[in-house]
Order: sequence, then structure tokens, then C-alpha cells
Amino acid sequence: MKRDMDLVRAILIALEKTDSAGKYQQFSIDDISEEVLSYHIKLLHQAGLIEAHDASGCNEFKWYPVSLTWDGHEFLELAKNDAIWTKAKLQLIKKVDGLSFAVLKSLLTKYVSELMT
Repeated sequence: MKRDMDLVRAILIALEKTDSAGKYQQFSIDDISEEVLSYHIKLLHQAGLIEAHDASGCNEFKWYPVSLTWDGHEFLELAKNDAIWTKAKLQLIKKVDGLSFAVLKSLLTKYVSELMT
């Protein structure tokens, strides 16, 4: 399964909007299967951007997000702006035909810093 950085961003945005930090969050994102959503929640947990719970069982793959981590909030602050997100994504795809998380974060940081000057 491929990592979808737009879905990663959508999950972080949705999780930030929830009011019950510390509890399992059940939400869906239009046109995204539970399996794809769970896979990306697991990836976000592995990357340290969210706390999540593995509720997988026999023949079932299910991860529930719990809350954003400090790093998750920091990344989301960089990625929230649609124009900056799109600019960084397009620049990265144009140069390397992919979306490395570390490089994407660096570009987002660069573009946000440029807004401040």
C-alpha cells in the first residue's frame, strides 16, 4: 500500500478538530476505506505524529487515533495552509517524483519562514 501524504494531512486535520484527547477517535474520511485509513493511522503513530491504538484482531486490521503528539501539532502548523502545502508538494514531485516526509517538512518550513520575512 502506498503512503498518501494528502491523507496523512487530512487525518491530522481531522484529529486536531476532535474535542476528546486521550480517547480513541472513530472517524472516517470520504472515499477512504477503513483499511487504508488504519494503515495511515499506523504510519502516523510510527512517525511519532499521533498516539494511536492497535485494535487489530484475527483477520482484521484496525488502528484508532487517540491524539496528536507535539511533533504532530508542529507538522500540522506547517501543513495547514493549503497554498503552502500545494507549493511544497508540487515542488517535491517535480524534483524527485515522490513525497519524502523529511524533505516535505523541510520545504514546508522554508515556505512558512518565507511568509514571515
